Amino acid sequence: MKQFNRSAGFTLIEIMVVMVILGLLVAIVAPNILGRSDQARVTVAQTQMSNIGNALDLYRLDNSHYPSSQQGLEALVSKPNGSPEPRNWNPDGYLKSVPVDPWDNEYQYISPGADGPYDLFSYGSDGREGGEGDAADISVWDSAKN
Repeated sequence: MKQFNRSAGFTLIEIMVVMVILGLLVAIVAPNILGRSDQARVTVAQTQMSNIGNALDLYRLDNSHYPSSQQGLEALVSKPNGSPEPRNWNPDGYLKSVPVDPWDNEYQYISPGADGPYDLFSYGSDGREGGEGDAADISVWDSAKN
């Protein structure tokens, strides 16, 4: 007679215990991970604005002024027309392309600005002026103030 090997698998109880443990881990960890996506987008917007700010500073070093509001951020990608005329525009540009914010809206640029030589900001997740939380406006000067 053949004998069956009883240790060749998992029992239903063992599988259920593992499932309960995995369920508890997901219940504890998931809210911490999922709640961070809004904060991550704000951090991405701040980093992108810092990079754009660096490109604007390089533009000013080459041309002795920032692009006008009418020339906008596109002046960092292709040589702008209009006044003020860039005297020493870098033929390679200052950015490969102008990024959009993490909510797929354009960054707002005003020169001269109210908070500095220019204002560079995102309207946040709602795409409108004002707001609270992740819908609050994010300025390039916010991190400089802290």
